[in-house]
Amino acid sequence: MPLPLLLQDPAASVPSVAPAPSVFDADLPTILLRTAIAAGLGLVLAVIYRRTHKGLSYSQSFTQTIVYIALIVALVMLTVRNSLATAFTLVGALSIIRFRTVVKDTRDTAFVFAALAVGMAAGLGYLDLAAIGASTVALLAVVLHVTNFGAVQKGGFVLRFVFLRAQDSAAYLQLLERLARRATLLQAEPSADGASLRLVYDVDLRHGQRAEDLAAELGRVGGVSEVSVLVAKSDIDN
Repeated sequence: MPLPLLLQDPAASVPSVAPAPSVFDADLPTILLRTAIAAGLGLVLAVIYRRTHKGLSYSQSFTQTIVYIALIVALVMLTVRNSLATAFTLVGALSIIRFRTVVKDTRDTAFVFAALAVGMAAGLGYLDLAAIGASTVALLAVVLHVTNFGAVQKGGFVLRFVFLRAQDSAAYLQLLERLARRATLLQAEPSADGASLRLVYDVDLRHGQRAEDLAAELGRVGGVSEVSVLVAKSDIDN
């Protein structure tokens, strides 16, 4: 006869629960291989970023951060693995982090996402996907850099100089007309005493003309001083 309900062993009626996957289910060589590949591919992305960077906002710390992101995300994926509970624990732990640095160049965001994707793929063991993804991003960055893809025009510069109002402006205007396809006045700021003007021009040089030649010739014009030519407009950070 079956035992009365009160006499049955309570442990016998409790279904067995499979233990949660351990963080260290993967063997040590596998962990070392995945983290090394993640760090190596992150280093490749960082080198490509440094070689193809344009503008004035280059940051060494951001370049190093690309490598860190790839490695750290790989470690996170190795830790989470198939454990939902561990994933939620990590989300709660990482939610206390606050990033205060503003990304000045939207292109930098692409490299951050690339490092994230490479780290995730390497951490989960998709090493071929991580390698192909990093190589594709690196190749695309080089191609876009070499072809100057997306630039509106070439030969564009920002020209700044100080002009004495007592002098005739026809001299420097004729020089701009001779050397530039287009010269658009962006700003005219008078000095405190009103004797001079600080002028800023948007200049597109004619084919074969160089920015240093424009600066040298403009500096010899009477009444012109403090001549400076900034880099191409497409490379200037807003």
